[in-house]
Amino acid sequence: MGTDDVAKSEKIREGFQINWLILRDADTGKILWQENKDFSCPDVEHEARVPIKILDLRAVSREINFSTVEAMENFRLDQKVLFKGRIMEEWFFEMGWVSPNTTNTWQSTIEAAPESQMMPAKVLNGNVTIETSFFDGETLISKSVVRLYYI
Repeated sequence: MGTDDVAKSEKIREGFQINWLILRDADTGKILWQENKDFSCPDVEHEARVPIKILDLRAVSREINFSTVEAMENFRLDQKVLFKGRIMEEWFFEMGWVSPNTTNTWQSTIEAAPESQMMPAKVLNGNVTIETSFFDGETLISKSVVRLYYI
């Protein structure tokens, strides 16, 4: 990453914040979990306690509400689901242009793996982390790690 990229990354990161996250049943729209917390802070491992029934759903709708001071030409995120540090799944989401000095809500639908590939909650509990890297194009803005606990 060149000097200009580092400066751009730092400038965007300083004005970027996750305001809240919501997970919904994609079929019914029912809220299963929500948290008003800035999950974009890269220096800590965050924790999320989500209902165990989320593992039985066909699909989950994720809403990210975020604010940015700087414009972003191609806002996107790469998300890895890791089990004991090994990648189980990886997803790529692209939002595109984001205007400066705005608050935005980004909704994505994530479909569940086939039932034959699912592990029981007692095995997953505390052993799954979601690593989310936020980018503007190829410029890394922030990286977040969230450890999941099923309740």
